[in-house]
Amino acid sequence: MSLASDYQVDLEVNGVPYGIWDRMAGGGVDSSERTYKPGGRKAPIALGGTASTSNIVVGKLYTSVEHSALKTLMALAGKAPCKVVKQFITADGARIGDPLTYSGKLKAVTPPDHDSESDDAAMIELEISVAGLPA
Repeated sequence: MSLASDYQVDLEVNGVPYGIWDRMAGGGVDSSERTYKPGGRKAPIALGGTASTSNIVVGKLYTSVEHSALKTLMALAGKAPCKVVKQFITADGARIGDPLTYSGKLKAVTPPDHDSESDDAAMIELEISVAGLPA
């Protein structure tokens, strides 16, 4: 049994480490579905299809560190290679098993929203278009 918080997610953009990220969504693998219908009203045959990995969105608390990197990250959208490593960890932070490593390109950079009446945490999000399957 595990919690959604039992992971450590590290991000690298254009070869530069951007540390641990607080949230990660996506990274699931799906495939196209191909079937063949033989003659004689026989049951369709599942042929399988090409597997692909969904985009990943990572997010973290927006601090002065992220603020100073924001313009650089925005300029790299659509161009920069990224690596996301998702590692299962114990309650005391010890790493367990092999991590999932995703590679792709930085697709989008979303700075935090502004609301003068809100006391929600300001979050930055990055979307990564994943190439291939996780290693």
